[in-house]
Order: sequence, then structure tokens, then C-alpha cells
Amino acid sequence: MAEILKIIAITFIPTLELRASIPYGIFGTNLSWLVVFGVSLIANIVVGIIVYLLMDFIIKVLTKVTLVRRWWENYVQNTRRKIEKGVEKYGEWAVAIFIGIPLPGSGVYTGALASYLIGLKFKKFIIANIVGVIIAGIIVTAVCLTGSSALGIFIKKPMSF
Repeated sequence: MAEILKIIAITFIPTLELRASIPYGIFGTNLSWLVVFGVSLIANIVVGIIVYLLMDFIIKVLTKVTLVRRWWENYVQNTRRKIEKGVEKYGEWAVAIFIGIPLPGSGVYTGALASYLIGLKFKKFIIANIVGVIIAGIIVTAVCLTGSSALGIFIKKPMSF
């Protein structure tokens, strides 16, 4: 049970999420990869929902400070301008792909923030969140289970003479 709680705790850490909890669970515990995958997936979906639902409250509290409010208004304008076309064209699927690509800066925290900024409805965010987390979970689990040798296709090997 302690191992499962550690996996959940790692999943709740911004920027780490299941991108760290799955490798930890597979390589650092005695749990089966299916249990690790399931726990990380559920925890990451829950994180996205919590962040989305708390976003309005967090923004209201933080923007009471004039300097923060001005920065936030500029940030919202710039972000909306950058992502609105993609979301208008692809809807929640654009958010799902953003959440699903396991790279730094993507994930449910930033996906929830982006969804909030563009005014994506909660039901559509839920769909994007679940699909994106499943995509990320499959990618991270596959990389972990195939081992580091699978990454060799991306690394140029030196020529031997």
C-alpha cells in the first residue's frame, strides 16, 4: 500500500505526473506494470479534474494583487492568441494531444490551465484529460517496458573504423 501511495504522490507533483510515477513504479517497486499503469492513470486523471475545478478560485485569489492581475491579463491574451486557432479547429482533441505528449511543459496541469484560458467547457476538458492521460500513460509505459534500447533509434551511434 505504501508503494501505491508513493506512486500517487509522485503523480500529483506538477511537471512529474505519470511521466515520473510510471517509471518509478515499474523500476522502483515490486508492483506489476498493470497496477502501476492503472494507479498512475487514475491519479493523473484526478489531478487534471482537481486543477481545472480549482483554477477559477486560484486565479481570483492571485489576481487580487495588482501586479499579478496585470501580468495575468497579458498572459491570458498572449496564450489565447497562440492556441485559439488550434482549439477552434480541433476542439478538445488539441488539448488531449497536448496532455498526451510526454514532454516537459505538457501534461494535465498545463492542459487544465490552457483549457481554462480558452474557456473549454468542463465536459470537453474531461474528455481531453482522459484521452490525453491514456496516451501519455501508454507511451511512458511502452518506453519503460521496452527498455532504454528502444530509444536507440533516436541516438546516432558513432561509426567504428
